[in-house]
Amino acid sequence: MTKKNRCMILGSIGAGKSTLTKALLGKEERALKTQSLTYDDWIVDTPGEYTENPMYYKNIMATSLEVTHVVFIQDATKKKTIFPPGFSTGINKLPIGVVTKADSEKADINKAIEQLKRVIPKGPIVITSAERGTGLNFLRDLVDFNSTEEMRRYVENESIDTLIFNETLYK
Repeated sequence: MTKKNRCMILGSIGAGKSTLTKALLGKEERALKTQSLTYDDWIVDTPGEYTENPMYYKNIMATSLEVTHVVFIQDATKKKTIFPPGFSTGINKLPIGVVTKADSEKADINKAIEQLKRVIPKGPIVITSAERGTGLNFLRDLVDFNSTEEMRRYVENESIDTLIFNETLYK
């Protein structure tokens, strides 16, 4: 299913970027550690090092020129986030927050949402489980939209607790 829009997935090492990519594309094979930019249909998967090391931010900025959306991943099993506050505002693309590993026993979904709210002051946040397929259709749909307002209307019409729209400034 080729889309006209394309997203870049950012997150820490081990946050579930590649697993999410495979699940979104309906691929069964096991995800491997991403060593370099991986272009697969409408998704650009990035190595975790790109966000964990500010030296690679220039790579994020260069790659963002090739996409319409940036997906910011927060692993629900991690206590910390690697993104600086307001990080999404420095990339002029439509931001989408994604909580991964929501089905884990160690998941703290509320904490992950709060961390993403600091990264994305305005935009949708999807709670996902690549293993169970939770939230994947919402994420696919969001990448089809061409404005923050379209994404907001979509989230409001869905009215489900695994999909929220954030409009807060830094808390």
